[in-house]
Amino acid sequence: MVTSVNTSPTVAGTTSQAKAASGEAARGAFANGDFETFLRMLTTQLKNQDPLNPMEGSDFAVQLATFSGVEQQAQTNKLLTQMVGQSGGSSLTELSGWIGKEARTTAPVWFGADPLTLDVAPDSRADSVILVTKDAAGREIMREEIGPGAGQVDWLGRDASGVKLPDGVYAFSIESWAKGEKIGESKVGAYGRVIEAETGPEGATLTFEGGGSALADDVTAIREPDAA
Repeated sequence: MVTSVNTSPTVAGTTSQAKAASGEAARGAFANGDFETFLRMLTTQLKNQDPLNPMEGSDFAVQLATFSGVEQQAQTNKLLTQMVGQSGGSSLTELSGWIGKEARTTAPVWFGADPLTLDVAPDSRADSVILVTKDAAGREIMREEIGPGAGQVDWLGRDASGVKLPDGVYAFSIESWAKGEKIGESKVGAYGRVIEAETGPEGATLTFEGGGSALADDVTAIREPDAA
């Protein structure tokens, strides 16, 4: 004899609620990547399923496959986070060797008592080259003829009257002229002493003595400071 199972609304409602709660918990387990929680929820789901309408084996397989995929993604994200952290640490370790050295950048650098070394590279066709100096606010404060030719020059920071410009942060560019016409314009790299290196949203940043900073990716040369 087969004894019928009570399928009154109360029992059915309880079973449905248990299945719904189990499903919600399972989804939460997937989101958190907690394997033990998933197994507990799966066991609860098995205990509370309707004997007359048991869950198909394929449904379990889908849940397990879903959990496996999410678990693998969580592990991948964890590994990527570790790699990013290691990369940042390695970058800082490498950049620490730059502290105390002079880095060449087109970003504004500090000018004080000592001349700045500028690296100029005008258009090879130029018969006249103008060095343009700007202050920290980007205002042009001086223009001076430096003559054609590429290479490093010492910038003394003096106006036409020979008066030294105030200590501060300056940026430089050159204009290349030929036969009275401007044929090119470019930024000029200047050397500044590095005193700090740090990482941020935009990458590694170097801070220069006296003020000013530049991204490490924008540095085009590193040299030992002049012993003099």
